[in-house]
Amino acid sequence: MADAPLTGLRILELGNFIAAPFATRLFADFGADVIKVERPDGGDELRGWRRTRGDTSMLFRTIARNKKSVTLDLRADEGRAVALDLVRRCDAVVENFRPGTLERWGLGPDQLAEANPDVVLVRISGYGQTGPYRDRAGFGGVAEAFAGLRHVTGHPDRPPVRPAAPIADAAAGLYGAVGALMLLLARARGQAQDGPQVVDVALYESVFMMMESLIPDLDAYGISRERTAGNLPGVVPSGVYPTADGQSVMISGNSSGAFGRLMTAVGRDDLAADPELADGDARHARESELDGAITAWTSGRTARDAVRVLSEAGVPCGPVHDARAIADDEHYRARSMLRPFKVVVDGEPEEVRFPGVVPRIPGSPGDVRRPGPELGEHTDEVLGGLLGLSPALLAEYRARKVV
Repeated sequence: MADAPLTGLRILELGNFIAAPFATRLFADFGADVIKVERPDGGDELRGWRRTRGDTSMLFRTIARNKKSVTLDLRADEGRAVALDLVRRCDAVVENFRPGTLERWGLGPDQLAEANPDVVLVRISGYGQTGPYRDRAGFGGVAEAFAGLRHVTGHPDRPPVRPAAPIADAAAGLYGAVGALMLLLARARGQAQDGPQVVDVALYESVFMMMESLIPDLDAYGISRERTAGNLPGVVPSGVYPTADGQSVMISGNSSGAFGRLMTAVGRDDLAADPELADGDARHARESELDGAITAWTSGRTARDAVRVLSEAGVPCGPVHDARAIADDEHYRARSMLRPFKVVVDGEPEEVRFPGVVPRIPGSPGDVRRPGPELGEHTDEVLGGLLGLSPALLAEYRARKVV
């Protein structure tokens, strides 16, 4: 089997929390050597998020998998010098501090380019590196609100809600990884731009790009989208429907072909044959009627039976899984999306299942080689082995809390 496609690349992660680490995880999964720099006094705050036992959260173990952890104080002169020495040996640097932070530490784009003219710098921030809001602090939830996602999420008679996953951070991480790969490809083709090679990713823009025709609809039709519960406006019928066993199923019968098959499967041949309902706008106008017909059918069946019947009819549908259902699902197991590893939780190793690798590339796949590391686990390996710092110097740096 061929090496993973990013084998041979070395990436320096100066980020924390989720966005920048999400980007570098993609590199690490596909063979790149990712060096994660953490503060000596506690490391990435993500280590303590959503943790009920042990010293390191499973969230950190997931986002930081396949990476090496090096402790380094970037505010110290020696730490800055070591960081620049690492930059000289890396293909890309990924960071998600507030704009201006790297510049204050003497690690801005010009300094990085001086150390390594070929290095690509990915900068992920709340509002981007330019514009009147560039200096504002910005986390994922704020970005989702600013980009319009929060306003259209939830029920129309209730306040907006946040999607229960870090949408902004994940989207920004993906855009950051794609941007880095674009510039690395340009470099490989001899098309690199002059000066610092910078990818500027804003959290809010990453979400805004997922909002489809939000602004075009406003300009063309005068429509400002509002909350529509769990459905997308105009996408009918599509939504979550209750079943007889207290569960729910997600059904998407909004294409013309799927709509006819769905109505036939739920015993409503009259609706399947209604010529008016061949049009998506007409289905939208009769949304309550169609949802009522589907609900009447699903309410008389278990979730498993409903999914079986509709799947056999060629209707896109699936169960609404919780974590336990995912852990037991044969399809997840068959595609290696649940990868067991031994990790220390409360002083003893325990088997924990972690997400698999996306995307799948047969012949040169990515892999989960190890969960996220202990704080500073690879400091001696990287600074001693890669940079050649002596044990005595590393001991001095530790005494002074540089590492």
